[in-house]
Amino acid sequence: MAEPPIWQRLLALLAYLLPWSEGVPFGRSLYGLFPALQWLTLPVVPVVLLQRLVPFGGFLLFLVLFLAVVRNPKVPYFIRFNVLQAILLDIVLVLLTLAFNVLLTPLGASFAIRTLSNTIYLGTLVLVLFAAVQCLRGKEADIPTVSEAVRMQLY
Repeated sequence: MAEPPIWQRLLALLAYLLPWSEGVPFGRSLYGLFPALQWLTLPVVPVVLLQRLVPFGGFLLFLVLFLAVVRNPKVPYFIRFNVLQAILLDIVLVLLTLAFNVLLTPLGASFAIRTLSNTIYLGTLVLVLFAAVQCLRGKEADIPTVSEAVRMQLY
């Protein structure tokens, strides 16, 4: 299989801004300890603005990506694979955000909740960085379970 051209790699890379935008809020307590981490939030500013300024912006972005990219057979497989993988990661993070807001936030900002939040943030950072490096290399970022689900949907 031939390596995808650079334009496909860059477009596939952009898809991972979606899960990163959901993962950034989990690092709030780390930003106070390590201010340099705040620089990692800059790439997601356009995505967050779209989600907040446009009514149902996050849902509309999801629909556009899913219907216009993932379900479009004219879009190269490499881009479709990475966009769907980014969407699935985003869904997991949205569910974690809801769980935090509904179940854990009423308990207060205990050490355990901050630790769990930091763990989710660092895990998301590692996944997004891994996927970004793999995209730039022209390889599929093989994330266990998620990549398998993506392949089942695309074939």
